[in-house]
Amino acid sequence: MSQHDSTSMKAIALGSFFVLFAIVGGLTVPTAFADHATASVDVAEGSGVPGCEETDSCYIPSTVTIDVGGEVTWNNVDSAAHTVTSGTAAEGPDGNFDSSLFMAGATYSVKFDGTDGPNTPGNYPYFCMVHPWMVGTVIVQAAGEEMEEHEEEHMEMEGPATVSGMLSDGTKVNLWTSKPMAGERMKISIEFHDAEHVNHDIMVTQKGKTVLDDKAAHHHEGMGEHMTAPLESGDPVTITVTFQGYGVSDPKTGPIGEKVVFTNVVPEFGTIATLILVVAIGSIIAVTARSKISLTPRI
Repeated sequence: MSQHDSTSMKAIALGSFFVLFAIVGGLTVPTAFADHATASVDVAEGSGVPGCEETDSCYIPSTVTIDVGGEVTWNNVDSAAHTVTSGTAAEGPDGNFDSSLFMAGATYSVKFDGTDGPNTPGNYPYFCMVHPWMVGTVIVQAAGEEMEEHEEEHMEMEGPATVSGMLSDGTKVNLWTSKPMAGERMKISIEFHDAEHVNHDIMVTQKGKTVLDDKAAHHHEGMGEHMTAPLESGDPVTITVTFQGYGVSDPKTGPIGEKVVFTNVVPEFGTIATLILVVAIGSIIAVTARSKISLTPRI
């Protein structure tokens, strides 16, 4: 059978399923190389009124990680005007970046390259000068700083994945996650099996709250790591991976726009996670499945 025929059969097989299940297996928590070129933060709706600080949801997500030279964009989805001002309410602005007042529907971006914002790795807190209970943090890291440990980490990722899915072109999408715990950041390692120069978005929600929204992630060897904001509880999370193509420059290739959605991810209990593959072209919904229930999925 030719490779073309094999790929076609995979696509047909995927389209024939509507809702099936994937089995959540044993937990392996690796660290892997990732690029953090951009990050997006929403200034939460209703954040101009006290209360969002109780759930750390005034800026969503309240903590993002960016490489030196990367860019963070804040979107004001609230009806009130706000600022994004580096520093703390207690000590005041520190001068690293400041949006000034920007209105509802507007955006503000900072490139951490030494011009707009600092290019030194570290944690950069910020707040809203109009509503000082609103706080967030930008973590700036050296670009590619995880690469040195890549070989060893790749071996760790060969263990059983927490959950697995598949794109319509047959590429397996494997996730390894840490245990969700109140007050802790959740680590999510992703692998697009046997793929290179993968671009994707990843969003994580818990009880309807967005705790991670990384956009335009690029993984040279198909493997990367993402960290959520601190979680409110140990409840399950929903992870949505949106594929954005193979390649470094445009035009990119592959099933761009496809989403793989993992729901009820609670790795410590080995529960079932539903996977839904949403194909952007047309209205096909396909799902990966395991025909034999097992606590450890076969990759």
